[in-house]
Amino acid sequence: MPKNKKRNTPHRGGSAGGGGSGAAAATAATAGGQHRNVQPFSDEDASIETMSHCSGYSDPSSFAEDGPEVLDEEGTQEDLEYKLKGLIDLTLDKSAKTRQAALEGIKNALASKMLYEFILERRMTLTDSIERCLKKGKSDEQRAAAALASVLCIQLGPGIESEEILKTLGPILKKIICDGSASIQARQTCATCFGVCCFIATDDITELYSTLECLENIFTKSYLKEKDTTVICSTANTVLHISSLLAWTLLLTICPINEVKKKLEMHFHKLPSLLSCDDVNMRIAAGESLALLFELARGIESDFFYEDMESLTQMLRALATDGNKHRAKVDKRKQRSVFRDVLRAVEERDFPTETIKFGPERMYIDCWVKKHTYDTFKEVLGSGMQYHLQSNEFLRNVFELGPPVMLDAATLKTMKISRFERHLYNSAAFKARTKARSKCRDKRADVGEFF
Repeated sequence: MPKNKKRNTPHRGGSAGGGGSGAAAATAATAGGQHRNVQPFSDEDASIETMSHCSGYSDPSSFAEDGPEVLDEEGTQEDLEYKLKGLIDLTLDKSAKTRQAALEGIKNALASKMLYEFILERRMTLTDSIERCLKKGKSDEQRAAAALASVLCIQLGPGIESEEILKTLGPILKKIICDGSASIQARQTCATCFGVCCFIATDDITELYSTLECLENIFTKSYLKEKDTTVICSTANTVLHISSLLAWTLLLTICPINEVKKKLEMHFHKLPSLLSCDDVNMRIAAGESLALLFELARGIESDFFYEDMESLTQMLRALATDGNKHRAKVDKRKQRSVFRDVLRAVEERDFPTETIKFGPERMYIDCWVKKHTYDTFKEVLGSGMQYHLQSNEFLRNVFELGPPVMLDAATLKTMKISRFERHLYNSAAFKARTKARSKCRDKRADVGEFF
């Protein structure tokens, strides 16, 4: 955790960009000052004064699309914080689209840059905005709010601040996840958010068990019923079940041994039924979860014995060599690649080590627990994952990378690739691939003419 953490400190106001105007100072005080008791999306929040100052942010979607990369190239830290203050104000706007774009803009900024001190001072304001959007918003706005909550906890790391966020948002997330009338996409994102925030912030074992039970109640609905002997047909809820299963598996990695044993007994013989689902993503999620469960079981008991090993390996081998014509080629290729690794894990206790490079460092993923944890946080952070691996102390502790490596400005500048250079590199790679394909096609044409 970062040193010298300030707890319960009042929000600081002040000018954001050095312009010195009265409007700028007033907005900075609003965005960074003491929280005001206002009604959600009231006329006061959309007052002429606020909106006139935020006129530069009237289209926050542009920030959400471009992300902080533009700021890194064209602005300074002060510019970024100044724009973020405007976006925080816009989370109270009357327009749902404006609120959603503001939430996405803040999320993109936090995913791509460490802003611990800035966020620490405004965590209550942000938490209140997220809470209002989750309660009052519709599907897309709820998804944006849940995604921001995940990144907010990743920025703050474990501690009192994240615990307060989870304490405030946890009941709302749980309610949305279990609400059958809510949007499936919103419930899906909330399930991932609930798992990630609980993984980071929970210090209460009963809260951890409660979260596991909530997620279990969702994905177990996809289990094959005893009377059924055919393939599980996917439904509109399948994407929700997949996210719940993956979040549940993540939390299982931090459970005490006794609880892990209990969950293994409950799910080891039912989870393989998900391998017969007609949705490729569910099959892959179930396969990777099974591999992780085997890894946990063998970590507890080195001579762990699974009774239905023969039938399970037959099923895994069939998926690893699947050639069904009714399935898309991309799905079959992805499935075969994953299940070859899963089969090796179950049969041979082997894991194909992966290397993740970020800056001058590299990380080796050598087990299923680490792979699943990495995949989960990469899904949340997107392209900002590499930056957080370099700078975020919480993630570096999770992956045992040690303290962040300090690099001077000159080294960082040499490591950074401009957009133009990246465009040239991608163009050259595209031309090379096109040339190689053309040669390959020419050879096939020559062989055809010969015969």
